[in-house]
Amino acid sequence: MKTIVFTGGGSAGHVTPNLALMHKLKQMGWEIKYIGSATGIEKDIIEREGVPFYPISSGKLRRYFDVKNIKDPFRVMKGVYESYRLLKRLKPAIVFSKGGFVSVPVVLGSRMNNIPVIIHESDMTPGLANKISIPFATKVCVTFPESLSHIKGGKSVLTGLPIRENMNAGKASRALQLCDFHSQKPVILIMGGSLGSQVLNQAVRANLGRLLTQFQIVHLCGKGNVAEEHVTTRGYKQFEYLNEELPDVLAMTDLVISRAGATSIFEFLGLEKPMLLIPLSRLASRGDQILNAASFQNAGYADVIQEEELTVDGLAERVEALYKNRETYKAAMQLRNERDAVATIVKLIETHSASF
Repeated sequence: MKTIVFTGGGSAGHVTPNLALMHKLKQMGWEIKYIGSATGIEKDIIEREGVPFYPISSGKLRRYFDVKNIKDPFRVMKGVYESYRLLKRLKPAIVFSKGGFVSVPVVLGSRMNNIPVIIHESDMTPGLANKISIPFATKVCVTFPESLSHIKGGKSVLTGLPIRENMNAGKASRALQLCDFHSQKPVILIMGGSLGSQVLNQAVRANLGRLLTQFQIVHLCGKGNVAEEHVTTRGYKQFEYLNEELPDVLAMTDLVISRAGATSIFEFLGLEKPMLLIPLSRLASRGDQILNAASFQNAGYADVIQEEELTVDGLAERVEALYKNRETYKAAMQLRNERDAVATIVKLIETHSASF
């Protein structure tokens, strides 16, 4: 039996695509292990899957000045040593990295053990962690065709993004019961990423009076962001985060208002949900979500509002226009070039895994 070690963390988008691959590889007889940070979101997600989880030290890779930048390189070095020792003991045939700052020590530890590494980059351009890791990778899987030009050395492979199988298995009836909704009004799902978005939360709540006359709203607002004054508001259901129930909620959903993280928007695309995307601004990110959103807008899958242009009236108007033109967006999605990302990546894993 071959062993594969997965890594990736810091946000749900750096973890959930791994779940689709892990499920398929388990069916094929692979033994699955996971290396992540002790305090990251990945620990809870992976342990719920019953996969052995090994925590290592890690430091955040920041592009801005912070006093923590002085200590974090030492945490990264400690993480490299811990990864080296772990991988030497686990003897995986290959390591699969989804990115995020915790993945860098694991990739470096793999190189020190001569273990092949496959990296997946969700966004159009590589994040800082993957930029550091790519020189040590055997292959780099990319999601957007535009990404191929950003990876040098002939390592890049266009695979698309692995989508969890259960995302297609949701039941709208269960979600209607969960949210105490009815089937007479369309449903909007609002997602601000796994950590929530204050900008999005405030804009949506400022529009509740107008939107609730036409829609029912499920709002994934992030930990600690539930608005107590709206807990009993009819037609408006708040959750900090959804996991097992998300496929059901998506099955019930007619429109999505979301940030533009690649994992989420490709799941919406696979389910043919018209989207209004509000990407993180360059003030709060490296601009990857802006590029993701532009690609989807150009393909006809989504409408986009830049965060700096978001207004109360403007949000409501764009939501209403999106719903009015929803069939046009769905038609564009149905014309997309479908890729089986899971099958493509699993084949790469099998091709490039080492023998022990």
